[in-house]
Order: sequence, then structure tokens, then C-alpha cells
Amino acid sequence: MSKFELKLPQMGESVAEATLTTWLKEVGDTIDLDEAVFEIATDKVDSEVPSEVEGTLVERRFQVDDVIKVGEVVAVIEIEGETTDTSQSDSADNAVENITEAEAAPAVAVLEKEVAAVRERTTGLKQEFSEAKRFYSPLVKNIAQKEGISLEELDTIPGTGNEGRVTKNDILGYVASKMDTQQEKAKVPEVPKQVAGTASDTSVLTEKPMEPKKEPQQNPVNLSVAQGDEVIPLSRMGKLIAHHMIESVSTSAHVQSFIEVDVTNLVNWRNKIKQSFESREGEKLTFTPIFLEAVAVALKKHPMINISLQGDKVIKKKNINIGMAAALPDGNLIVPVIKNADQLNMVGMAKAVNDLATRARNNALKPDEIKDGTYTVTNVGTFGSVFGTPIINQPQVGILALGAIRKMPAVIETPEGDFIGVRSKMFLSHSYDHRVVNGALGGMFIKTIAQYLEEWDMNREI
Repeated sequence: MSKFELKLPQMGESVAEATLTTWLKEVGDTIDLDEAVFEIATDKVDSEVPSEVEGTLVERRFQVDDVIKVGEVVAVIEIEGETTDTSQSDSADNAVENITEAEAAPAVAVLEKEVAAVRERTTGLKQEFSEAKRFYSPLVKNIAQKEGISLEELDTIPGTGNEGRVTKNDILGYVASKMDTQQEKAKVPEVPKQVAGTASDTSVLTEKPMEPKKEPQQNPVNLSVAQGDEVIPLSRMGKLIAHHMIESVSTSAHVQSFIEVDVTNLVNWRNKIKQSFESREGEKLTFTPIFLEAVAVALKKHPMINISLQGDKVIKKKNINIGMAAALPDGNLIVPVIKNADQLNMVGMAKAVNDLATRARNNALKPDEIKDGTYTVTNVGTFGSVFGTPIINQPQVGILALGAIRKMPAVIETPEGDFIGVRSKMFLSHSYDHRVVNGALGGMFIKTIAQYLEEWDMNREI
């Protein structure tokens, strides 16, 4: 029998960890190939993790609500395998017997000394954390041990997690604040002070440096709750989304460009062919695949929008992978990604959009379907909004909001003169990262999309 280590797989481009939400198998249960063993959750998606082998679950290394890093072993599965060849085993045993005790003694002594030293360094910390009355996840304990934070010190850190638990971000923020304070102390110069006496007395004394001003610890504001108010704790996904939104705003220099688009021809064309399209393809033709096609064309024409910024280097993406924000029944959002969108025709785009949207609402997306996006589109017009200022989905540098299509009075220019007519119009709102995308490029990109939609061919066949 041999053992297989089931590790947490990579869940997305920017996802480094996940929360274990449910164990689907107990120790001793038989597991089939590709059968789900446990469920995990990130800020982007909830997903089941299947087994890569058949066997029996013999060990579970994490508990529900533990935070697990990508690549860590979550479970151990015992599988049936070939036993080691007896002749090889016998020869190995004979080789070991040929080593005399005198030859092995020095090596054994060194190993025992090293093991004792390691035990001495780690036993104290392990015993200390085992006495903790407050819950700490294995990840938080590991960080505390690595940074030399005692249990007494850890107990003083305010937690923002469920039931006041200390999260990874809480302890990393505490460590960063602690390092900043130490650096400030190191930077305080020594102030020389002349000793009172005669004018010719040049001896000096070193005055004790001033203590740096401590920054007030930022604790959550305690709001007053009146009688009848309902206190609703944020869901796990809600907290993660909130964190990432704040992180994006503090990372990217958000700038917006807006443009009004006349989509009358596009609306009339869709109304003309949508019934025949659904009868032939078995799929509804919404406006979303049409807009995504226009975005793919614009990204191909302006590849410096299809980038990411890493430190002081720009990563120009080869593939055009467009994420489309989809609303979930609980009010949260998820962003499934259409890979190589520029290579799809209208039929393929429509089927991809409908499939991902349906499975997103049913919480049935796979981890690979929410990662590697290079640009995002969100349809705020679904809720009647005319335009919006969406927040960039990191590490991308742009996001497009589609406003509601409305019938509006407009000036129509003709060779015979201008007149007022009723047209179908909408606003496109483009948020982009001004660190790497200047106003000219951001404006040209959204103008390219507008021209593509306004010049729609009424006779186009799909």
C-alpha cells in the first residue's frame, strides 16, 4: 500500500489561499477517482476539490474554517499499489547490516544533537499555543511562530474574522505595524546638548532620544445599535470582496472615461434575428455577447489595455480573456472568464456567456473558469443604471460598465438637413489604472468600442 497527498490546487491567478468550508468524506471512507473530498471557498468562488486517485481517506490535516495555502497537503489517501520487490528489500537490509555500529555512531550523535536543538526551539511555542483560550488557525499560528509573536502578544491583536477570530490579514498588518514602529525608533537621531558652564567648555552630553509617537491602534468603530436594529454579520465572501475592493482602490489610480453610444442599428438587428437564432441554436441571444465581441476587438487593437502591472514591470498578455461580472442570488458577485474571447464567433460567444452565467447562479463554476482574466465587463444596465464607476478587478488595469439602453430624442444629421428622431442610446463607462494607462489610450479604447457598436451591419448573418 502507498499513500497519496491531496493538495490544495491553484484556484486563480491572484488566489494564494482558501478557506476549508466542508469535509465531504470521513476518515476511513472509500474515495473514487474524481470524487469530491472537501469544499473550499475563496473571494472568487466556492468549489469542490476532487481526488486524483482511488483509495481510502486515512488522514485529514485541516479543520473546517481553517485557512489553507495553495500547495499545502489537505488530506492523505491510501491507495493500493505494488509492494516493494523482496529481493531489493533483502539486499538493502544486507547493506545496512554491513555498516558497523562504530561507523554509524558519529552520524547518529550529530543527528540526535540537531533533533534535540530543534525540539528545544519549538516545544515551548507549541505548548504555549496549545494553552490558548482563543481560536487561532494553523496559518495564524505559523506566522506568529515565524515572527516570534508570543501567545500573550497574539491575544492583544483585534480580530476581524468570524466571531472576532484573528485572520491572516490581521496578523500580517500587526507585524507590518510593529516593523514600522521599530524602524521609526531606529531613525530618531541623537540630540547633542551642550553642558552649562563657561564659554570655553566644549564638552557635550548625549541626550536620551525622544520616544517616537505611537500610532493609535485602529480598532473597528463601535456603532450604537438602537432598539429594533438588526445586526447582520458579513458573509465570508462578503468580507473577502470588501477587502479586495479596498485593496484595489488603494493599489490602482482609478480614472474614468464616459461615452454615449447610439446602438439603434444593433437593437433593431437583434430584434430581427433573435427568434430564429434561438430556434436554430437553442440559445438566447442577449446583448452581452455582442458587447463582449466589441471589447475583444478593441483589446486586440489596443493591446496595452490587456496588461498587468507587476512592480515596475508591465506584463503584456498574449491571450484576451474577458471576465463578465455575474450577480449571485445572495447579492454577491462572481466573475467567470471567457478564455480567448477574440477567437470566438457570435454563436460561440453567446453559448459561452449563457453557460457561464447559468452555472455562476447555480454555484457550479470550476476553479479554472474564474482565473486568468485580462479585462472585465460589468452590466450595470441590468438594474436600470445609466452609467457607473466600477472598481478594477486586480491585477487587471481596466473594467467596462455597460449602461442601460434607453430610447432618447436625438439630433439626426442627413444630407437634407438635421432633424429630431427617437434613437436607442446607452453610456459606456471605462475605469482604468492611470499608473499605466494614460487618458489618450483610455479614451481611444472606449471610442473604438463605441464605433464598432454604432457601425453595426444591419444585414449581418450568424
